[in-house]
Amino acid sequence: MEKKLKQQPANCIKVVLFGPESTGKTTLSRQLARHYNSVWAPEYAREYLQDKWNNERKTCEPDDLLPIALGQMKIENELAKKTDSVLICDTDLLETKVYSETYYSGVCDPLLEKYALENKYDLYFLTYIDTPWEADDLRDKPEERLSMFQSFQEALIKYNKPYVLLKGDKKTRLETAITHIDELLNRER
Repeated sequence: MEKKLKQQPANCIKVVLFGPESTGKTTLSRQLARHYNSVWAPEYAREYLQDKWNNERKTCEPDDLLPIALGQMKIENELAKKTDSVLICDTDLLETKVYSETYYSGVCDPLLEKYALENKYDLYFLTYIDTPWEADDLRDKPEERLSMFQSFQEALIKYNKPYVLLKGDKKTRLETAITHIDELLNRER
């Protein structure tokens, strides 16, 4: 199982959209992939948990987190082989770790934690809560957006992850992200 949680070598820059629910990560991931004519790794947890909700009317439980992490890394590792420029990740294992600790009294599976900290990304885009809340079957804490944002930011700082805060409307966020990704791409050349 450990091998499946580890990033495989890739010949691309990897960036992660990181932050609380309903802050525009998926929209921006798609826009960035389109802009760079590249690929984006969707958030596996959404598919997994939506299926669980549709079939069992149950929400996320601690036992779901490792299968979610495995699914996320499978998608990321497969898609990283399909680009030599930039892979846009709609989430990563560190995000799953933050949710685990926040929702389950500070607890995170040791294997999930290990790879959440070992897997490397070139840049994180931390999405702020200045976007309108959009309810769905899975989003459940609109009143806790600020505290969730703070948890995500604290994790990036604690684990010394390179990040850029994204605020503002969709156009502003996209332009800011493109500027920073272009800098990474220019360094690689």
